[in-house]
Amino acid sequence: MNRFVFFDLDHTLLPIDSDYSWGVFTTTIGWVERAEFGQQNEKFYAQYQAGTLDIHDYVRFATAAIKQQGEAKFAVAHQQFMREVVRPAITAPALALIQQHQKAGDEIVIVTATNELITRPIADAFGVGELIAVQLARDAACGGWITGEIQGVPSMREGKVTRVTAWLAARGLSLADVDSTFYSDSINDLPLLEQVNHPVATNPDDRLRAIAQACGWRILDLFQKI
Repeated sequence: MNRFVFFDLDHTLLPIDSDYSWGVFTTTIGWVERAEFGQQNEKFYAQYQAGTLDIHDYVRFATAAIKQQGEAKFAVAHQQFMREVVRPAITAPALALIQQHQKAGDEIVIVTATNELITRPIADAFGVGELIAVQLARDAACGGWITGEIQGVPSMREGKVTRVTAWLAARGLSLADVDSTFYSDSINDLPLLEQVNHPVATNPDDRLRAIAQACGWRILDLFQKI
């Protein structure tokens, strides 16, 4: 049986939240006004932690500066973001965990509620080619740049089950056909954790830790969240 290992990204493989951290980074490079943006960024982050976030509202907010600055400026800024914020946050235990699965012949997929622009280079830095992330709609009339809207089903909460199911179906498979593992820290990911063969609560929040303990799921603490 084929083995597939799915990883959440933020606070699971990374001790930071890449989406939130990108927002903070844009304040340091002058793309947004620090106080106003920071207040709204904190509000959305609290909603995510509480499981009440409207992902469409958040993506419009999180991509507004990217949309305004344009593709070329974003590419340069994201390279700086990777150097200064992301790569220093990639820990040896997280890399070792991925490499352990790769050496075992498992197929690795990162499944994240953060958008594809932010996370594709991060997945590459972890050596993971397969990424399921929030897809961004693009406007052909504007050179194919992003509109601020989500394309298709966002990979968040139940949407992660939908997107993983579709990803497997494109390969002629279903969750019933494979041996599946999912690593996640968040209560938001409970729908997919409940669907896989091997759920692993990784650096879990308090609610997920309690559920994992009650269900007898494996609990893995890779690092302290930042």
